[in-house]
Amino acid sequence: MENGPVVRDADRDDVMAICRFGEEHVREHYAPLIGEAEAARQVRMWWNTTNIAGAVARGAVVVADDSGRLAGVGQGGLDGDEQVIRKLYTLPRHRGLGSRLLEVLIGRLPADVGRVYAEHLLADESAGLFFEREGFTVERIEPGGVVRRVRGK
Repeated sequence: MENGPVVRDADRDDVMAICRFGEEHVREHYAPLIGEAEAARQVRMWWNTTNIAGAVARGAVVVADDSGRLAGVGQGGLDGDEQVIRKLYTLPRHRGLGSRLLEVLIGRLPADVGRVYAEHLLADESAGLFFEREGFTVERIEPGGVVRRVRGK
């Protein structure tokens, strides 16, 4: 039997909980890094019902379910021809869960995919350290302070 949260595909019944997770936890994480107003804007843009429901319908979202409560969210997707980890967030008390979410997302990539990309804000040093530990290297820093990383599958 697995200890801790169970990583599973998100379904349409999870959409509102995922949106709340973004509002409550992601916004709180980013506010000290980029300011309250920008953190709120980012959450409105990426964690809204339309965006999340579409990603869930495409099968692009996994959640870490801790007895009916979300402990983490991961989302993959295409950026042109490149596979990109779009979201990867866990509650702080669930150390190690980010690695599990990441490996599930990577494990679901098509067999012919050789690389996966991840993006995070330059100001988010903890995300940078996480992705370094997971074998991602910096490919470039984009305008606006977004770090784009790459790793072989």
